[in-house]
Amino acid sequence: MEERRVPRHGYLIFNETENEIGVVTSGTQSPTLDIPIGMGYVPVDKSTEGSKIMIQVGKKMMEATVTKLPFLKL
Repeated sequence: MEERRVPRHGYLIFNETENEIGVVTSGTQSPTLDIPIGMGYVPVDKSTEGSKIMIQVGKKMMEATVTKLPFLKL
């Protein structure tokens, strides 16, 4: 997530043109990175590392970036 909100199970995922493309399956605050992280399902063609996606949190759309696992800086 680009903002300090944790993505939660069931939140919808959208592309840049605000078309629904998936759903969040889990999310939490990363204790090692000190940022919100989450996992979800999107089509393979929308899962390119570095792609920008939007997570719907209530009525607000929040930006996130697709990242490969693990969520660690090595």
